[in-house]
Amino acid sequence: MRADMLTSILSELNGSSADIEASAIVSTDGLMMAALLPSSMDEDRVGAMSAALLSLGDRTAKELARGGLEQVLIKGDKGYVLMTYAGDDAVLTVLAKSQAKLGLIFLDVKRAAESVSKVI
Repeated sequence: MRADMLTSILSELNGSSADIEASAIVSTDGLMMAALLPSSMDEDRVGAMSAALLSLGDRTAKELARGGLEQVLIKGDKGYVLMTYAGDDAVLTVLAKSQAKLGLIFLDVKRAAESVSKVI
């Protein structure tokens, strides 16, 4: 049931913007909890990278006195990867197109992360 609720949150998030291409919810230790990813993408790899990057971002923010980590944003020439905590034990990872309006996506991702934290 919980997996269905998480998938439903992802489905709503992906539907909120044509610029969101994929999303996933990963435990902080890298295990996939729910995902709406292209079939060409390896879920285990996405999970491991999401957890590792968020952990490194968390440590960097603390070490460099930037406070608590809110999000990690990676920009590539083909789009964005956005990661944010969804509660204490999960990471919400979103893939967005290169022309995406990030302000709107940040808002949608924040809402989705809050919903995820209530389910977990």
